[in-house]
Amino acid sequence: MKPSFSSLSAGKSGRKQFFAIAALVVAGIVIGALILSYGSSGPASEEHSEHAEEAEGKGGDSHGHSEEEGEHESEAQAKGPNGGQRFVDGDFALELLLAEEGGEPRFKAWLYTKNTITTPSGSSVSISLTRPSGERQEIKLIPRGDLLEGEQVVAEPHVFEAAVTGRTPKQSFKFAFSREEGKVEMSDAQIQSSGIAVETSAAARIRTAQQFPGEIRFNEDRTAHIVPRVSGVVDGVSANLGQQVQQGQVLAVISSTAVSEVRAELQAAQKRRELAKTTYEREKSLWEEKISPQQDVLQAQQTLREAEIAVANATQKLLALGAAPESSALGRFELRAPFDGVVVEKHIAQGEAVREDSNVFTISDLSTVWAEMSISARDLPQVRVGEKVVVRSGAFDATAKGSVSYVGVLIGEQTRTARARVTLANPQGAWRPGLYVNVEVVAEEKMAPVTVSSSAIQTIDEKPVVFVKTRGGFIPQPVQLGRSDERRVEIVSGLRAGVPYAATGSFIVKSEQGKGSATHAH
Repeated sequence: MKPSFSSLSAGKSGRKQFFAIAALVVAGIVIGALILSYGSSGPASEEHSEHAEEAEGKGGDSHGHSEEEGEHESEAQAKGPNGGQRFVDGDFALELLLAEEGGEPRFKAWLYTKNTITTPSGSSVSISLTRPSGERQEIKLIPRGDLLEGEQVVAEPHVFEAAVTGRTPKQSFKFAFSREEGKVEMSDAQIQSSGIAVETSAAARIRTAQQFPGEIRFNEDRTAHIVPRVSGVVDGVSANLGQQVQQGQVLAVISSTAVSEVRAELQAAQKRRELAKTTYEREKSLWEEKISPQQDVLQAQQTLREAEIAVANATQKLLALGAAPESSALGRFELRAPFDGVVVEKHIAQGEAVREDSNVFTISDLSTVWAEMSISARDLPQVRVGEKVVVRSGAFDATAKGSVSYVGVLIGEQTRTARARVTLANPQGAWRPGLYVNVEVVAEEKMAPVTVSSSAIQTIDEKPVVFVKTRGGFIPQPVQLGRSDERRVEIVSGLRAGVPYAATGSFIVKSEQGKGSATHAH
């Protein structure tokens, strides 16, 4: 069956309506695109761009805002023909360059009027620099030819806030800018996680000291070399090497014929004294009864006195030998400790025959020791009796404080030095004789107006620096060092009191700088 005429007409009419609607949609899209393009590039947009360029040229922000009274701040975005930073105020412009010639950085400036360079005759420019350390520097620029050049050298690092002021025959001007050359960028979180301690420079007492090599020795005032004082044979030894002994403790027993003879002499004298005493008492009684004459009493009294002297003489002989007057055995001789101490030497054994001058024991009281040192003639004026010292061990981490107790009056012919010593308390026995030490003699202690922690000093290009804390990191500040001790270092110049700096962990900041995080450019 063929389609009718009416159905064919309806199909053609539907297709025409579809194409018409599609054409309207396409036309709407094209018209919208044209409207948007016109809005972004039309007069209003061009006017906004002109205002933005004018604001940037005058040192303001992108919305056309400017600083009051002609003061402008720039981050060296605009460059002049000579490669310097360009500051603009209306028709007037200033180009400023920090140039390094012959290793001495100095400021140079050029003046422009309507982009044409003008002679600086009759004009003046000065720059005031304020560094993070608080140090201020005033720089005067002097006209030379078609430019102005600074008289003062701008020291490294070039990190500062700068205020530029000047006057031309027609107007005055004022600009401001900042530089952060050499800055090590570190956030507060990075500083904390790296273990960097930030402290503040302040006044402190600095102790001037000089070190001398020394050695721990026995305190000879409390060291005894024990000798028997009599010859004999050793019956027994009760003290061992290294043993702690008490005063009066028996160290060894010796059988001695010399002691036996003196002790026998004492006993004989004691018997004669008893007999003389009895005779004297009897004669005295007879004389009182008028039976015997007084002459007999006096003779008996003299005999008694002589017997008493003999007893005392024999007793003193035994005491001089170190032997007890009373003993169950005539020849028994006991060696005893003269004071509390340690047996540091032992040269005696049971059954051994010893002489009266043999050094059989050495006992030392190690509760105190001597730190001895050799002082050259030129250093003797700094080492005086009573001077405070600090003794440091060369083998382990230990220190002790004391004072100089002796300085020798003679200088050795071979060494050309004098001996000095320090008496140290040694309650724990840590200072052992023979130990090498360093003796630090404190010469003086004075107040320094500016000091930093000794851990803060680093070296860059063979010059000492302190990393000063600034906003967002640190900058290396060259300093001149003065006196120092183990804790603080005096800063003679380059830093003032009250400035935060990297103390503990400053080497981390230096390593970050070495990685190239800080740049150097003029």
